[in-house]
Amino acid sequence: MTEFQSEFLKTVAARGYIHQCTDESGLDAVLAEGQPKTCYIGFDCTADSLHVGSLIQIMLLRRWQQSGHKPIVLMGGGTTRVGDPSGKDESRQLLDDDRITHNMDSIKGIFSQFLNFGDGPTDAVMVDNADWLDTLQYIPFLRDYGRHFSVNRMLGFESVKLRLDRDQPLSFLEFNYMIFQAYDFLELHRRNDCIVQIGGSDQWGNIINGIELARRVDSAGLYGLTSPLITTASGEKMGKTAGGAVWLNAERLGPYDYFQFWRNTEDNDVGRFLKLFTELPLDDIAKLEQGDINDAKKILAVEATRLCHGGAAADAAAETARLTFEEGKSAAGLPRIECPRANLKIGIPAFELMLLAGLAASKGEARRLIRGGGARINDVAFSEETQNVTLSDISTDGVIKLSAGKKKHVLVKPV
Repeated sequence: MTEFQSEFLKTVAARGYIHQCTDESGLDAVLAEGQPKTCYIGFDCTADSLHVGSLIQIMLLRRWQQSGHKPIVLMGGGTTRVGDPSGKDESRQLLDDDRITHNMDSIKGIFSQFLNFGDGPTDAVMVDNADWLDTLQYIPFLRDYGRHFSVNRMLGFESVKLRLDRDQPLSFLEFNYMIFQAYDFLELHRRNDCIVQIGGSDQWGNIINGIELARRVDSAGLYGLTSPLITTASGEKMGKTAGGAVWLNAERLGPYDYFQFWRNTEDNDVGRFLKLFTELPLDDIAKLEQGDINDAKKILAVEATRLCHGGAAADAAAETARLTFEEGKSAAGLPRIECPRANLKIGIPAFELMLLAGLAASKGEARRLIRGGGARINDVAFSEETQNVTLSDISTDGVIKLSAGKKKHVLVKPV
């Protein structure tokens, strides 16, 4: 491993954040000078929450700030209208301006959990690339900047080749995305003296475009760094579960379910995820890797949840999990749904209630789960798929506890 002098590169290299860097020695020397330097990462507003697939980027911004430098969170109010083809087999659905604005407003809050915003030299700032992209005049833009991009080379980028090799359509609108992202880097260098762009491994080509554009137009020396694609030990893309994406916004995924995602980490991933997604010292992580794996998973879940949702939410989730799994109690902190008391008076078939509770993706899946003995009501296996759940099943806590397997539980509250 390269012996870095700068705190940022020493930290992120040791913890496994680096996939590629355009000029490691040059960037290391610049960061070791002692004055705050500025980097940015862009986030398009394609949904009303980011998910854990974006978490490694957010952690890199946090590490950058902790190392005495200034991070920029670039919101893609402009580029979301175009759609990034990187890593996609097909075109993204185009969103209208109202939806983009809504998504942006919803996403912004998560960053304040990880970064300190303000006016100081190392305080984070948030900007929107619509501020400059919306005012571009297309013909002058093409004349001034488009001439620096080779179509031959653009056709060779992985995001483009993927579509063409699979005979998937690639719109001219999307083809422009890499030019707009390159221009973002140039604009942020001019406005904010930003010298580094960080992104996922699929952004390498786009980052190189920005560096080369700034060199040709402004003779600027900029740098790029990418993080690795995070997959689980079993080869799955990190953050994808049977229930869908693992969202960062509490409105989309509650702290308890977020905690459970980390608690269920595969054994072989625990050490790596402790390095990437917590701030525990590396020596402590090494000790955890040598100890009981379930204890390490609990610490991973608590620390990751603490960063995203705060200490109180993390502690509450851990206590809920302890009561549920170690003492067998129907803990109040479990996810809840409401069910009309009138429906329970008549009775609801077990497979239907499992579906309503989100413990199965379809009625067929719920039936199979019950037939296999993996579905329980108040910690007792259902006797059959059509077993009626009624008011008589309400526990002394005033709820009905449904379970799928050992780790997924929902409380049904009659209303």
